[in-house]
Amino acid sequence: MTSMLRRLFLLSFVLSRTVAWADISLAPLFRDGAVLQRDRTVPVWGKGAPGEKVTVSFAPQRREATTGPDGHWRVLLDALPTNSVGADLVVSGQNTIVVRDVVVGEVWLCSGQSNMQFPVSRTLDAAREIAAARYPLIRHIQIERVGADDPADTVPTTGWQRATPEYVGAFTAVGYFFARDLFQRVGVPIGLIHSSWGGTPIEAWMSPAALASDPAFRVVDERWAQTLAEFPARQTAFEAELAAWTSAEAGANTKGKAAQAAFVAKNPKPRAPRGPNDPWTPRRLFNGMINPLLPYALRGAIWYQGESNVGRAGEYQALFRAMIAAWRAHFGQGDFPFYWVNLANFNQPNDSSGTSWAVLRDAQTRTLGLPNTGQAIAIDIGDANDIHPTNKQEVGRRLALLARVRTYELVGDDSGPGYAGSTREGSALRVRFTEASGGLVAHDKPVQSLQVAGADRVFHLATGRIDRDTLIVTAPAVREPVAVRYAWNNAPEANLYSGAGLPAVPFRSDDW
Repeated sequence: MTSMLRRLFLLSFVLSRTVAWADISLAPLFRDGAVLQRDRTVPVWGKGAPGEKVTVSFAPQRREATTGPDGHWRVLLDALPTNSVGADLVVSGQNTIVVRDVVVGEVWLCSGQSNMQFPVSRTLDAAREIAAARYPLIRHIQIERVGADDPADTVPTTGWQRATPEYVGAFTAVGYFFARDLFQRVGVPIGLIHSSWGGTPIEAWMSPAALASDPAFRVVDERWAQTLAEFPARQTAFEAELAAWTSAEAGANTKGKAAQAAFVAKNPKPRAPRGPNDPWTPRRLFNGMINPLLPYALRGAIWYQGESNVGRAGEYQALFRAMIAAWRAHFGQGDFPFYWVNLANFNQPNDSSGTSWAVLRDAQTRTLGLPNTGQAIAIDIGDANDIHPTNKQEVGRRLALLARVRTYELVGDDSGPGYAGSTREGSALRVRFTEASGGLVAHDKPVQSLQVAGADRVFHLATGRIDRDTLIVTAPAVREPVAVRYAWNNAPEANLYSGAGLPAVPFRSDDW
């Protein structure tokens, strides 16, 4: 054998042994401190060399698998009982991985845009909340914000962190307050998988299968194709605009900090146009930030998103329904609970109709037709001048009410009054509600933000009188009312509640 042939043979042998002895790895959620879902079959999976034998041990269970030709492996652990005392999850192949302090309880996926991303450190009374966080059995794992063109197998994370003063400030505030309420009542470990990205539309969170499920969704890709086609020209214009702004800002800065601040307030820094690899790209966030989590066992999901779809609220209901259905199918755990936040009041700039947020909220409400869904109303606790209201404590509590009653079957009220119908009584409309068995209550003043219209479809401000669990609505200008609306604008004053103190759902009886 020549010297060259010997070298080639040796290289081939080394490469073959490297492949055969490739280390096994675990999916990104299986890290120290993990929370596994109780009372449900638990998939554990990862990668290794093709044909490698893998053994997984947890508690008394031991499972074996052999990696497939693509290097993937998976085992299923039988349903696990609650366990608040951490144990080791051991995975063995050519190497051994020990995941320490793994507990068993309830796992919830928290997703959406900036109001889900909003951290505890920015909430109302944040310093006190952080100092009081002593819940080592509430654990949070942050999925890093990474998009992908194709469904990914893995994604960077922070690892599982405990709800203590050291870490809780960076947790999703909505998720943390939701979990804290549940922990205080259910008393089992709670894991929060936090995968959100501020300012993103729903189509970025939809899977390829979801966007292929309805021919009407082709408009999403057509719109994005137009965005990409326009990107080069817009990028050129942006660069010129940015250069001019930078020069002007530097000039203002020479006149002092006050002049510089005044310039920036009057002349915001230009924003780059959307284009390739943007988080708005359809499917991109599902591929990068949800697909790597499949099929981790969980109890359900909470969702806070919609602000970035307000301009296209008319298509939101269909997209939202398709996204929920697809996530459930991808996780393979049936129609798991899916609860969301109905958008808070906000004065949307440049909205000539003044109702674009109302239409989006209505689309969210109509999605309740899907099984095992619920929504927390936030119309009364937002900030009309800030898209990021800081009272995330109450948002989390209202989401937790849904889980308490519907998921954990605890006794209580979980929803405020919802429109059930109206009947004409002379010059008034009597409005009936669901979830009003405890009666109706108007906080601080008579019911606000009511409108009625006659056959001419012109709405006028109206007044309402509570009659036990119904509302009598009238307007002097409308003698023969046919339609009624409540809180039907972007930032209404919404003060109608149930006897249990939960806000009424904004509604309209018309479809005009």
